Amino acid sequence: MAKQITPSTKLYAIFGKPVSHSISPLIHNMLLNEFGIDAVYLAFEISDIKKGVEAIRALGIKGASITIPFKEDIIKYLDEIDDTAIKIGAVNTVINKNGHLWGCNTDCDGATKPLKEATGSLEGKQVYIIGAGGAARAVAFGVKKELGKLIIVNRSKDKGQSLAKEVEAEFLPLELFNGSTHLSSSRNRDYPIDIIINTTSVGMNPNIDESPVNPEIFNKNMVVMDIVYNPLKTKMLKDAQSSGCKIVDGLSMFIYQGAAQFELFTGIKAPHQLMRDIALTQLMR
Repeated sequence: MAKQITPSTKLYAIFGKPVSHSISPLIHNMLLNEFGIDAVYLAFEISDIKKGVEAIRALGIKGASITIPFKEDIIKYLDEIDDTAIKIGAVNTVINKNGHLWGCNTDCDGATKPLKEATGSLEGKQVYIIGAGGAARAVAFGVKKELGKLIIVNRSKDKGQSLAKEVEAEFLPLELFNGSTHLSSSRNRDYPIDIIINTTSVGMNPNIDESPVNPEIFNKNMVVMDIVYNPLKTKMLKDAQSSGCKIVDGLSMFIYQGAAQFELFTGIKAPHQLMRDIALTQLMR
């Protein structure tokens, strides 16, 4: 039976570009239905986040998920930002408190929780983060909180060095990370790579044959995580798994950050396994 929409039905949303690939609407709507909440969650692909924020105010949207490429730019249009989002410099969740828009970031814990499940602890681990955007900052902040040793890897030197300075990490250009010189040093015990995390969109559908990492880098002692969840197993993860690495798919981070968003939206603790089952059903189609 189709959900009945009434004048009292609350509206939640996701803003991004692109956003057609997102499974957030499917998951959030099924959770809203599961808990009998009179609300719907819709996807909006927009080009101007300022107008998106104006729409949140004008339409009374109760809460919004913010995704690429607006996580950083949205900050200046909100009324209040929580401490974690300020430190990260990116917002992925907006809550409308009677017209007062509050921004926060659930990506941070969304990344570190599945990593801790895979590794036991991040303390002292050598963690290479590929990328320097909003998602990279969130992941970097989470890794630092867990006392991991950070190296930022990025194609753009200026942006990569800027992020490395912000999070007190080392910087390594992507071409050197993937090059023969670094390949040799990475096999030396003095220069371990314990964890690699891709925070870029490289490998995302439809560009499923792309990977940001030279597969020769991987070895069986590494944990490799990709925040891309469509496809579920990116080329990078396939290459890593073939080399014996333990892999963490992007769906894990997506589920943890989405569950935190749902709790912020509704005050209800979201069931992680149900969310993963819903997502897998969609992704396997």
